Amino acid sequence: MATTTFLSNATVAIGAVDVSDQVQSVTLTTGFDQLETTAMGDSGRKYTKGLQSVDVTLTMFNSYGTSEIEATLWDVVGDDSVTLVISPSGTTESATNPEWTITDAYLESITPINSTVGELSAVQAVFRGGVATRDIT
Repeated sequence: MATTTFLSNATVAIGAVDVSDQVQSVTLTTGFDQLETTAMGDSGRKYTKGLQSVDVTLTMFNSYGTSEIEATLWDVVGDDSVTLVISPSGTTESATNPEWTITDAYLESITPINSTVGELSAVQAVFRGGVATRDIT
């Protein structure tokens, strides 16, 4: 039985801003709506894929200043044409390190201040929609 160990070191860019050094976790979920194609005479239900659905959840350590987390999120909140580029381990894409590009994603809201005494400030951003493509070259 083959086993592998994968140590996460994802890279994440929001638009042209590389935020990898502030990302604590990233989750990319993608799939397709199911459309029923069952017709008269079929003995069971049949389906085909419909529109793609994409969700990206980023948990990041908050920081303030030009090209930092708060400013980067502020620039794209409410924007329906955000591009995200995510790779599980580094920036060189390959069969073992695919790069995902999500275009036309939407960020509904942000929490620019999330502060607790004695803890690092972390914020979560959930991008929805758009189209995800996978590149291994």
